[in-house]
Amino acid sequence: MKRLLPALLLLAAACKQKEYNADMLVKNAVVYTVDSNFTTASAFVVSGGKILAVGNADSLEQQYNAREVLDVQGAAVYPGFIDAHAHFYEYGMGLQEVNLVGTHSWPEIIDSVKTYSERNTDGWIIGNGWDQNDWTNKHFPDKAKLDSLFPVRPVILSRVDGHAAIANQAALNIAGVKPGQTINGGEIETNNGKLTGILVDNAVGIVTRKIPEPTSAMVDTALLSAQSNCFAVGLTTVDDCGLPYTMVNTINELQHKGDLKMRMYVMLADRQENYDYLFKHGIIKTPHLNVRAFKVYADGALGSRGACLLKPYADSAKWNGFLLSNPKHFEEIAPKIAAHGFQMCTHAIGDSAVRVMLKIYAANLKGKNDLRWRIEHSQIVSPQDIDKFGEYSVIPSVQPTHATSDMYWAGKRLGNERLKTAYAYKQLLKQNGWIPLGTDFPVENINPLYTFYAAVERKDLKGFPEGGFQSENALSRIEALKGMTIWAAKANFEEKEKGSIEPGKYADFVILNKDIMKVKGSEIPTTKVTKTYINGVKVYDKK
Repeated sequence: MKRLLPALLLLAAACKQKEYNADMLVKNAVVYTVDSNFTTASAFVVSGGKILAVGNADSLEQQYNAREVLDVQGAAVYPGFIDAHAHFYEYGMGLQEVNLVGTHSWPEIIDSVKTYSERNTDGWIIGNGWDQNDWTNKHFPDKAKLDSLFPVRPVILSRVDGHAAIANQAALNIAGVKPGQTINGGEIETNNGKLTGILVDNAVGIVTRKIPEPTSAMVDTALLSAQSNCFAVGLTTVDDCGLPYTMVNTINELQHKGDLKMRMYVMLADRQENYDYLFKHGIIKTPHLNVRAFKVYADGALGSRGACLLKPYADSAKWNGFLLSNPKHFEEIAPKIAAHGFQMCTHAIGDSAVRVMLKIYAANLKGKNDLRWRIEHSQIVSPQDIDKFGEYSVIPSVQPTHATSDMYWAGKRLGNERLKTAYAYKQLLKQNGWIPLGTDFPVENINPLYTFYAAVERKDLKGFPEGGFQSENALSRIEALKGMTIWAAKANFEEKEKGSIEPGKYADFVILNKDIMKVKGSEIPTTKVTKTYINGVKVYDKK
């Protein structure tokens, strides 16, 4: 019996060693952990949907026996990308509508609408993505051709930024829009006393509120189709800006069923029913859903001359743009948001809008703080106001591809002097030492690698301009990667659970076919995601 005991103990030890104590080992990788020291590793272990350990394969293989070993053969691995400002649901709905992104003329748009109408014969025709700045004739179009083609069927086609649209007469009739009608924070364009169909900012809502609500099946399709496309570009968390409270349960249910795996940070729209809902329920937090912010609109967009400027537009001498609400509205809601412990995220593009909101923020934040109130876009900032971001710990949430999309015509709108502190991401980064990055999709492409490229190279996808657009405001590659991982997580109060590959955090990671930290700048846009993981589970695999 005594002789058998050591043998039995050895056998038991051998059996114990064969037991699995981890779900996955990722090895032979260049792992950009994006931890506080920005260290790299060659392997990490996943267990229970979280990172268990990070190091080298030899050491980790001695400590852990994983059910799955993923040998990435030297590929670069990054934390899952986070888009700090997007319109996820809107993008998904747009996939079911007329896609006008990249169109180069009004006749081309008309052809696209006609083709869509032949395949979809009932209901409203809704389209999005046109930009008159991309046309030879850069003036807003007229609805006459839409009226002749669709005298009864309502049509509304939104500009790429969502801050302007063109509607045909059938849609205007349903909404009761009349020549000479005015609206605060918007414009209903007329020519010789007749409606042109062009609606700017708040005027767009007069018509869109008449569009029938989508069915639950359409909503589910929108969310899941958006998810599929986002996984393919390495996104594992998106900030969806400006949703109604009614979407919270829909998202939560789809996530609970396991259909919607995308992690979402939701900002509710600036409406009383949304305040009532969240003030009553408090912060809503699950592993995949975080609702603790409100999206407020201060002004419109530069491309449609709706951005509110301190001085007139350089190409429209008597026009400064406008605020979308009376400043009193912002002054009233800010202390309510603060009192309930929520985050205020305000769309402000023009330097006047930014100044108005910084003053209101300052009155409520009262110096340095950790409330992480955000100015979304922070696109044109007066030199006198830049320091206010640091003084009151206001977070500039920016979208680098806006700079490379607008650079062709932004100088015409602003003039050379004012352009110097527009799209000034490096200056804004210095204020707090960190800056979250996003895309604002579907206004821009959903691909976060384009965000990275625009941030560091300040060029379009054709490599223009040669030296980069205002390259003094380019970010380093480390800053850009942090902006779409750990800093984006921090903007959402989630830096302790995601944004880096560290023990205890969610196993959200992305594998690329090139190392964006090392390749030539020109190669960044052609880099592809090969695999995307959430909770250590593969959600995308490029075949």
